[in-house]
Amino acid sequence: MQASTVTLAFAAAMLASLGTKLWLATRQMRFVAAHRARVPAAFDAIVTPQAHARAADYTLAKGRLALVGTAVGTAVLLAWTLLGGLDALNAALREALPPRWGAMAYQLALLAAFSLVGGLVELPLEWYGSFRLEQRFGFNRMTLRMWLVDLLKGTLVGALVGLPLAALVLWIMAASGGLWWLWAWFAWVGFNLVLLVIYPTLIAPLFNKFEPLADDALKARVQALMQRCGFAAKGLFVMDGSRRTAHANAYFTGLGSAKRVVFFDTLLQRLTPGEVEAVLAHELGHFRHRHVLQRMLVIFAFSLLGLALLGWLAQQDAFYLGLGVSPAPGAPNDALALLLFMLALPPFLFFAAPLAAHLSRRHEFQADAYACTQADGRELASALLKLHEDNAATLTPDPLYVRFYYSHPPASERLAALPAPAPRVGAAA
Repeated sequence: MQASTVTLAFAAAMLASLGTKLWLATRQMRFVAAHRARVPAAFDAIVTPQAHARAADYTLAKGRLALVGTAVGTAVLLAWTLLGGLDALNAALREALPPRWGAMAYQLALLAAFSLVGGLVELPLEWYGSFRLEQRFGFNRMTLRMWLVDLLKGTLVGALVGLPLAALVLWIMAASGGLWWLWAWFAWVGFNLVLLVIYPTLIAPLFNKFEPLADDALKARVQALMQRCGFAAKGLFVMDGSRRTAHANAYFTGLGSAKRVVFFDTLLQRLTPGEVEAVLAHELGHFRHRHVLQRMLVIFAFSLLGLALLGWLAQQDAFYLGLGVSPAPGAPNDALALLLFMLALPPFLFFAAPLAAHLSRRHEFQADAYACTQADGRELASALLKLHEDNAATLTPDPLYVRFYYSHPPASERLAALPAPAPRVGAAA
Protein backbone atom coordinates (compact mmCIF):
# COMPACT_ATOMS: atom_id res chain seq x y z
CA MET A 1 0.00 0.00 0.00
CA GLN A 2 1.37 3.38 -1.06
CA ALA A 3 0.94 6.61 0.90
CA SER A 4 -0.28 8.35 -2.27
CA THR A 5 -3.03 5.74 -2.63
CA VAL A 6 -4.23 6.41 0.93
CA THR A 7 -4.18 10.17 0.30
CA LEU A 8 -6.15 9.90 -2.94
CA ALA A 9 -8.73 7.50 -1.46
CA PHE A 10 -9.27 9.68 1.59
CA ALA A 11 -9.47 12.89 -0.44
CA ALA A 12 -11.94 11.31 -2.85
CA ALA A 13 -14.16 10.04 -0.01
CA MET A 14 -14.03 13.41 1.74
CA LEU A 15 -14.95 15.36 -1.40
CA ALA A 16 -17.67 12.90 -2.38
CA SER A 17 -19.28 12.98 1.06
CA LEU A 18 -19.02 16.77 1.22
CA GLY A 19 -20.59 17.19 -2.21
CA THR A 20 -23.40 14.78 -1.36
CA LYS A 21 -24.11 16.51 1.95
CA LEU A 22 -24.29 19.94 0.32
CA TRP A 23 -26.47 18.65 -2.52
CA LEU A 24 -28.93 16.93 -0.16
CA ALA A 25 -29.06 19.92 2.20
CA THR A 26 -29.84 22.38 -0.59
CA ARG A 27 -32.49 20.01 -2.00
CA GLN A 28 -34.14 19.82 1.41
CA MET A 29 -34.11 23.57 1.89
CA ARG A 30 -35.53 24.27 -1.58
CA PHE A 31 -38.26 21.66 -1.14
CA VAL A 32 -39.31 22.90 2.29
CA ALA A 33 -39.28 26.55 1.15
CA ALA A 34 -41.38 25.71 -1.91
CA HIS A 35 -44.09 24.11 0.27
CA ARG A 36 -43.96 26.62 3.12
CA ALA A 37 -47.10 28.52 2.15
CA ARG A 38 -49.49 25.58 1.92
CA VAL A 39 -50.42 22.93 4.48
CA PRO A 40 -50.56 19.45 2.90
CA ALA A 41 -54.13 18.41 2.13
CA ALA A 42 -54.02 15.50 4.59
CA PHE A 43 -53.31 17.95 7.45
CA ASP A 44 -55.31 20.94 6.26
CA ALA A 45 -58.00 20.56 8.91
CA ILE A 46 -55.69 19.93 11.87
CA VAL A 47 -52.51 21.99 11.27
CA THR A 48 -52.72 25.77 11.04
CA PRO A 49 -50.87 27.67 8.28
CA GLN A 50 -48.94 29.50 11.01
CA ALA A 51 -47.70 26.26 12.59
CA HIS A 52 -46.78 24.86 9.17
CA ALA A 53 -44.84 28.00 8.22
CA ARG A 54 -43.06 28.02 11.59
CA ALA A 55 -41.94 24.42 11.09
CA ALA A 56 -40.64 25.30 7.63
CA ASP A 57 -38.75 28.32 8.97
CA TYR A 58 -37.22 26.23 11.76
CA THR A 59 -36.15 23.54 9.29
CA LEU A 60 -34.59 26.15 6.99
CA ALA A 61 -32.74 27.79 9.88
CA LYS A 62 -31.36 24.43 11.02
CA GLY A 63 -30.42 23.63 7.44
CA ARG A 64 -28.42 26.84 7.07
CA LEU A 65 -26.61 26.18 10.34
CA ALA A 66 -25.92 22.60 9.24
CA LEU A 67 -24.36 23.89 6.03
CA VAL A 68 -21.99 26.04 8.07
CA GLY A 69 -21.26 23.08 10.35
CA THR A 70 -20.53 20.85 7.36
CA ALA A 71 -18.11 23.37 5.89
CA VAL A 72 -16.36 23.91 9.22
CA GLY A 73 -16.20 20.18 9.92
CA THR A 74 -14.65 19.46 6.52
CA ALA A 75 -12.09 22.24 6.96
CA VAL A 76 -11.16 20.93 10.42
CA LEU A 77 -10.86 17.37 9.09
CA LEU A 78 -8.58 18.58 6.30
CA ALA A 79 -6.52 20.60 8.78
CA TRP A 80 -6.06 17.66 11.14
CA THR A 81 -5.02 15.25 8.38
CA LEU A 82 -3.62 16.32 5.01
CA LEU A 83 -2.56 19.78 6.21
CA GLY A 84 -0.58 18.29 9.10
CA GLY A 85 -2.49 19.51 12.17
CA LEU A 86 -2.36 16.20 14.02
CA ASP A 87 1.30 15.78 13.12
CA ALA A 88 2.05 19.24 14.53
CA LEU A 89 0.13 18.54 17.74
CA ASN A 90 1.96 15.25 18.15
CA ALA A 91 5.36 16.87 17.64
CA ALA A 92 4.54 19.71 20.06
CA LEU A 93 3.56 17.27 22.80
CA ARG A 94 6.72 15.21 22.27
CA GLU A 95 8.77 18.34 22.75
CA ALA A 96 6.77 19.59 25.74
CA LEU A 97 6.44 16.41 27.83
CA PRO A 98 9.49 15.13 29.74
CA PRO A 99 10.59 11.65 28.59
CA ARG A 100 10.38 10.40 32.19
CA TRP A 101 6.59 10.65 32.00
CA GLY A 102 6.59 7.62 29.74
CA ALA A 103 4.77 6.54 26.59
CA MET A 104 1.35 6.11 28.22
CA ALA A 105 1.26 9.66 29.59
CA TYR A 106 2.27 11.08 26.21
CA GLN A 107 -0.41 9.12 24.36
CA LEU A 108 -3.16 10.05 26.84
CA ALA A 109 -2.05 13.67 26.61
CA LEU A 110 -2.35 13.47 22.82
CA LEU A 111 -5.87 12.08 23.00
CA ALA A 112 -6.90 14.68 25.60
CA ALA A 113 -5.36 17.59 23.66
CA PHE A 114 -7.03 16.46 20.44
CA SER A 115 -10.42 16.24 22.18
CA LEU A 116 -9.96 19.64 23.83
CA VAL A 117 -9.01 21.40 20.59
CA GLY A 118 -11.88 19.74 18.72
CA GLY A 119 -14.35 20.72 21.43
CA LEU A 120 -13.19 24.36 21.38
CA VAL A 121 -13.62 24.51 17.60
CA GLU A 122 -17.20 23.27 17.89
CA LEU A 123 -18.19 25.60 20.74
CA PRO A 124 -19.22 28.66 18.65
CA LEU A 125 -21.68 26.66 16.55
CA GLU A 126 -23.08 24.93 19.64
CA TRP A 127 -23.55 28.31 21.33
CA TYR A 128 -25.23 29.77 18.26
CA GLY A 129 -27.50 26.74 17.94
CA SER A 130 -28.73 27.08 21.52
CA PHE A 131 -28.77 30.83 22.10
CA ARG A 132 -29.67 32.09 18.65
CA LEU A 133 -31.46 29.44 16.60
CA GLU A 134 -33.30 27.53 19.36
CA GLN A 135 -33.91 30.78 21.23
CA ARG A 136 -35.50 32.42 18.18
CA PHE A 137 -38.05 29.61 17.84
CA GLY A 138 -38.83 29.47 21.55
CA PHE A 139 -37.16 26.15 22.34
CA ASN A 140 -34.11 27.13 24.36
CA ARG A 141 -34.63 27.62 28.09
CA MET A 142 -31.02 27.40 29.21
CA THR A 143 -29.16 30.32 30.69
CA LEU A 144 -25.56 30.96 29.71
CA ARG A 145 -24.49 29.90 33.21
CA MET A 146 -26.35 26.59 32.91
CA TRP A 147 -24.83 25.99 29.48
CA LEU A 148 -21.33 26.61 30.81
CA VAL A 149 -21.92 24.40 33.86
CA ASP A 150 -23.19 21.59 31.60
CA LEU A 151 -20.12 22.06 29.43
CA LEU A 152 -17.82 21.78 32.44
CA LYS A 153 -19.65 18.75 33.81
CA GLY A 154 -19.60 17.05 30.42
CA THR A 155 -15.88 17.65 30.06
CA LEU A 156 -15.13 16.27 33.51
CA VAL A 157 -17.36 13.21 33.05
CA GLY A 158 -15.81 12.61 29.64
CA ALA A 159 -12.33 12.74 31.15
CA LEU A 160 -13.20 10.53 34.13
CA VAL A 161 -14.86 7.93 31.89
CA GLY A 162 -12.90 8.29 28.67
CA LEU A 163 -9.32 8.49 29.87
CA PRO A 164 -9.35 5.20 31.85
CA LEU A 165 -10.95 3.46 28.86
CA ALA A 166 -8.35 4.99 26.53
CA ALA A 167 -5.56 3.89 28.88
CA LEU A 168 -6.94 0.35 28.93
CA VAL A 169 -7.17 0.20 25.13
CA LEU A 170 -3.67 1.64 24.70
CA TRP A 171 -2.29 -0.88 27.20
CA ILE A 172 -4.01 -3.73 25.33
CA MET A 173 -2.63 -2.46 22.01
CA ALA A 174 0.90 -2.47 23.43
CA ALA A 175 0.73 -5.74 25.37
CA SER A 176 -1.46 -8.12 23.38
CA GLY A 177 0.42 -8.66 20.14
CA GLY A 178 -1.23 -9.00 16.74
CA LEU A 179 -4.66 -9.85 18.13
CA TRP A 180 -4.85 -6.76 20.32
CA TRP A 181 -7.94 -5.62 18.41
CA LEU A 182 -9.94 -8.65 19.61
CA TRP A 183 -9.11 -8.03 23.27
CA ALA A 184 -9.75 -4.31 22.83
CA TRP A 185 -13.16 -5.17 21.40
CA PHE A 186 -14.03 -7.28 24.45
CA ALA A 187 -12.99 -4.36 26.68
CA TRP A 188 -15.06 -1.90 24.65
CA VAL A 189 -18.17 -4.10 24.72
CA GLY A 190 -17.82 -4.60 28.47
CA PHE A 191 -17.39 -0.88 28.99
CA ASN A 192 -20.58 -0.10 27.07
CA LEU A 193 -22.59 -2.67 28.99
CA VAL A 194 -21.35 -1.28 32.32
CA LEU A 195 -22.17 2.24 31.13
CA LEU A 196 -25.75 1.21 30.41
CA VAL A 197 -26.07 0.12 34.04
CA ILE A 198 -24.44 3.13 35.71
CA TYR A 199 -25.66 5.90 33.40
CA PRO A 200 -29.24 6.18 34.77
CA THR A 201 -28.21 6.33 38.42
CA LEU A 202 -24.77 7.98 38.42
CA ILE A 203 -24.29 10.09 35.28
CA ALA A 204 -27.70 11.34 34.14
CA PRO A 205 -28.55 12.85 37.57
CA LEU A 206 -25.49 15.10 37.24
CA PHE A 207 -27.32 17.00 34.49
CA ASN A 208 -31.03 16.64 35.30
CA LYS A 209 -33.34 16.00 38.20
CA PHE A 210 -35.34 12.76 38.14
CA GLU A 211 -38.40 12.43 40.34
CA PRO A 212 -40.79 9.49 40.63
CA LEU A 213 -43.96 9.90 38.59
CA ALA A 214 -46.40 11.52 41.01
CA ASP A 215 -49.65 11.27 39.01
CA ASP A 216 -51.18 8.14 40.55
CA ALA A 217 -53.80 7.69 37.82
CA LEU A 218 -51.23 7.96 35.04
CA LYS A 219 -48.82 5.78 37.00
CA ALA A 220 -51.45 3.03 37.32
CA ARG A 221 -52.24 3.30 33.62
CA VAL A 222 -48.59 3.08 32.64
CA GLN A 223 -47.90 0.15 34.97
CA ALA A 224 -50.89 -1.73 33.55
CA LEU A 225 -49.55 -1.14 30.05
CA MET A 226 -46.09 -2.39 30.97
CA GLN A 227 -47.58 -5.46 32.63
CA ARG A 228 -49.55 -6.25 29.47
CA CYS A 229 -46.37 -5.89 27.43
CA GLY A 230 -44.24 -7.97 29.80
CA PHE A 231 -41.84 -5.12 30.53
CA ALA A 232 -40.33 -4.69 33.99
CA ALA A 233 -38.70 -1.41 34.97
CA LYS A 234 -37.11 -0.25 38.20
CA GLY A 235 -39.15 2.93 38.23
CA LEU A 236 -41.10 5.61 36.39
CA PHE A 237 -39.40 9.00 36.47
CA VAL A 238 -40.10 12.53 35.32
CA MET A 239 -37.09 14.53 34.10
CA ASP A 240 -36.93 18.31 34.30
CA GLY A 241 -36.32 18.69 30.58
CA SER A 242 -38.14 22.03 30.60
CA ARG A 243 -35.13 23.63 32.35
CA ARG A 244 -33.19 23.35 29.10
CA THR A 245 -35.61 22.97 26.21
CA ALA A 246 -39.25 23.08 25.20
CA HIS A 247 -38.85 19.90 23.14
CA ALA A 248 -40.70 16.87 24.53
CA ASN A 249 -39.59 13.26 24.72
CA ALA A 250 -39.78 9.95 26.59
CA TYR A 251 -37.28 7.13 26.66
CA PHE A 252 -36.10 3.91 28.27
CA THR A 253 -32.64 3.73 29.73
CA GLY A 254 -30.54 1.25 31.64
CA LEU A 255 -29.92 -2.46 31.38
CA GLY A 256 -31.29 -5.42 33.27
CA SER A 257 -32.58 -4.49 36.72
CA ALA A 258 -31.45 -0.89 36.15
CA LYS A 259 -34.05 -0.29 33.40
CA ARG A 260 -36.22 2.75 33.96
CA VAL A 261 -38.83 4.76 32.07
CA VAL A 262 -38.20 8.51 31.82
CA PHE A 263 -40.72 11.16 30.76
CA PHE A 264 -39.79 14.74 29.99
CA ASP A 265 -41.98 17.03 32.07
CA THR A 266 -42.77 18.88 28.83
CA LEU A 267 -44.29 15.67 27.43
CA LEU A 268 -46.61 15.23 30.41
CA GLN A 269 -47.66 18.89 30.21
CA ARG A 270 -48.62 18.60 26.55
CA LEU A 271 -50.19 15.17 26.13
CA THR A 272 -53.31 13.62 27.61
CA PRO A 273 -53.00 10.41 29.68
CA GLY A 274 -54.22 8.37 26.71
CA GLU A 275 -51.64 9.96 24.43
CA VAL A 276 -48.87 9.36 26.96
CA GLU A 277 -49.92 5.71 27.15
CA ALA A 278 -49.82 5.44 23.34
CA VAL A 279 -46.36 7.02 23.12
CA LEU A 280 -45.08 4.66 25.81
CA ALA A 281 -46.67 1.73 23.97
CA HIS A 282 -44.65 2.76 20.91
CA GLU A 283 -41.45 2.69 22.98
CA LEU A 284 -42.45 -0.70 24.36
CA GLY A 285 -42.84 -1.81 20.75
CA HIS A 286 -39.10 -1.32 20.33
CA PHE A 287 -38.61 -3.50 23.40
CA ARG A 288 -41.01 -6.18 22.16
CA HIS A 289 -39.34 -6.35 18.72
CA ARG A 290 -35.87 -6.32 20.32
CA HIS A 291 -34.83 -3.29 18.31
CA VAL A 292 -32.42 -2.02 20.94
CA LEU A 293 -30.73 -5.41 21.18
CA GLN A 294 -30.51 -5.64 17.39
CA ARG A 295 -28.90 -2.22 17.15
CA MET A 296 -26.43 -3.06 19.89
CA LEU A 297 -25.43 -6.28 18.15
CA VAL A 298 -24.98 -4.45 14.83
CA ILE A 299 -22.84 -1.79 16.50
CA PHE A 300 -20.76 -4.43 18.26
CA ALA A 301 -20.29 -6.38 15.02
CA PHE A 302 -19.19 -3.35 13.03
CA SER A 303 -16.92 -2.20 15.84
CA LEU A 304 -15.20 -5.60 15.73
CA LEU A 305 -14.67 -5.24 11.98
CA GLY A 306 -13.43 -1.70 12.48
CA LEU A 307 -10.92 -2.67 15.14
CA ALA A 308 -9.70 -5.57 12.99
CA LEU A 309 -9.16 -3.12 10.12
CA LEU A 310 -7.34 -0.74 12.46
CA GLY A 311 -5.18 -3.63 13.62
CA TRP A 312 -3.95 -4.01 10.06
CA LEU A 313 -3.72 -0.31 9.19
CA ALA A 314 -1.73 0.51 12.34
CA GLN A 315 1.11 -1.63 10.96
CA GLN A 316 1.22 0.21 7.62
CA ASP A 317 3.50 3.25 7.33
CA ALA A 318 1.43 4.40 4.36
CA PHE A 319 -1.59 4.79 6.64
CA TYR A 320 0.19 7.47 8.65
CA LEU A 321 2.12 9.15 5.85
CA GLY A 322 -0.90 9.19 3.54
CA LEU A 323 -2.93 11.05 6.16
CA GLY A 324 -0.34 13.69 6.97
CA VAL A 325 1.44 12.16 9.95
CA SER A 326 5.10 11.19 10.30
CA PRO A 327 5.40 9.03 13.43
CA ALA A 328 8.73 9.09 15.23
CA PRO A 329 10.72 5.91 14.49
CA GLY A 330 10.55 3.42 17.31
CA ALA A 331 8.12 5.55 19.35
CA PRO A 332 4.65 4.30 20.32
CA ASN A 333 2.09 5.40 17.76
CA ASP A 334 -1.03 3.66 19.06
CA ALA A 335 -2.76 6.94 19.99
CA LEU A 336 -1.95 8.31 16.55
CA ALA A 337 -3.43 5.21 14.94
CA LEU A 338 -6.65 5.58 16.95
CA LEU A 339 -7.01 9.27 16.12
CA LEU A 340 -6.25 8.86 12.42
CA PHE A 341 -8.73 6.01 12.15
CA MET A 342 -11.44 8.05 13.90
CA LEU A 343 -10.77 10.95 11.51
CA ALA A 344 -10.52 8.96 8.29
CA LEU A 345 -13.43 6.54 8.73
CA PRO A 346 -16.50 8.88 8.68
CA PRO A 347 -16.16 10.01 5.02
CA PHE A 348 -16.19 6.35 3.95
CA LEU A 349 -19.06 5.35 6.27
CA PHE A 350 -21.19 8.32 5.22
CA PHE A 351 -22.57 6.44 2.23
CA ALA A 352 -23.93 3.72 4.51
CA ALA A 353 -26.25 6.30 6.11
CA PRO A 354 -29.27 5.48 3.87
CA LEU A 355 -29.20 1.84 4.97
CA ALA A 356 -29.03 2.74 8.66
CA ALA A 357 -31.83 5.30 8.21
CA HIS A 358 -33.98 2.76 6.36
CA LEU A 359 -33.62 0.17 9.11
CA SER A 360 -34.43 2.76 11.76
CA ARG A 361 -37.58 3.91 9.94
CA ARG A 362 -38.63 0.29 9.58
CA HIS A 363 -38.28 -0.16 13.32
CA GLU A 364 -40.44 2.92 13.91
CA PHE A 365 -43.23 1.54 11.73
CA GLN A 366 -43.08 -1.77 13.61
CA ALA A 367 -43.21 0.01 16.98
CA ASP A 368 -46.21 2.07 15.83
CA ALA A 369 -48.04 -1.06 14.73
CA TYR A 370 -47.35 -2.71 18.08
CA ALA A 371 -48.54 0.40 19.94
CA CYS A 372 -51.89 0.17 18.17
CA THR A 373 -52.41 -3.33 19.61
CA GLN A 374 -51.73 -2.19 23.16
CA ALA A 375 -53.21 1.33 23.15
CA ASP A 376 -55.61 3.44 21.13
CA GLY A 377 -54.23 4.14 17.64
CA ARG A 378 -56.16 7.40 17.52
CA GLU A 379 -54.38 8.55 20.67
CA LEU A 380 -51.04 7.68 19.07
CA ALA A 381 -51.92 9.65 15.93
CA SER A 382 -52.99 12.61 18.04
CA ALA A 383 -49.79 12.46 20.11
CA LEU A 384 -47.59 12.25 17.01
CA LEU A 385 -49.27 15.30 15.51
CA LYS A 386 -48.82 17.27 18.73
CA LEU A 387 -45.16 16.30 18.99
CA HIS A 388 -44.53 17.18 15.35
CA GLU A 389 -46.11 20.58 15.86
CA ASP A 390 -44.47 21.25 19.23
CA ASN A 391 -41.04 20.26 17.89
CA ALA A 392 -41.62 22.26 14.68
CA ALA A 393 -40.95 19.24 12.48
CA THR A 394 -41.73 19.99 8.85
CA LEU A 395 -44.57 18.09 7.20
CA THR A 396 -42.98 18.51 3.76
CA PRO A 397 -39.39 17.22 3.76
CA ASP A 398 -37.60 16.39 0.54
CA PRO A 399 -38.22 12.65 -0.17
CA LEU A 400 -34.61 11.94 -1.11
CA TYR A 401 -33.33 13.74 1.99
CA VAL A 402 -35.71 11.60 4.05
CA ARG A 403 -34.38 8.39 2.53
CA PHE A 404 -30.82 9.40 3.27
CA TYR A 405 -31.08 10.91 6.74
CA TYR A 406 -34.39 10.46 8.53
CA SER A 407 -34.29 7.92 11.34
CA HIS A 408 -38.06 8.43 11.85
CA PRO A 409 -40.62 8.42 9.03
CA PRO A 410 -42.15 11.78 8.10
CA ALA A 411 -45.52 12.45 9.73
CA SER A 412 -47.44 11.90 6.48
CA GLU A 413 -45.98 8.40 5.99
CA ARG A 414 -46.16 7.51 9.63
CA LEU A 415 -49.81 8.44 10.12
CA ALA A 416 -50.85 6.84 6.84
CA ALA A 417 -49.23 3.57 7.94
CA LEU A 418 -50.98 3.39 11.31
CA PRO A 419 -53.27 0.37 11.41
CA ALA A 420 -56.87 0.71 12.48
CA PRO A 421 -57.19 0.77 16.27
CA ALA A 422 -57.42 -2.77 17.62
CA PRO A 423 -58.91 -3.92 20.92
CA ARG A 424 -56.28 -3.69 23.63
CA VAL A 425 -54.95 -6.91 25.08
CA GLY A 426 -56.85 -7.74 28.21
CA ALA A 427 -59.67 -5.30 27.47
CA ALA A 428 -63.22 -6.33 28.24
CA ALA A 429 -65.20 -7.72 25.28
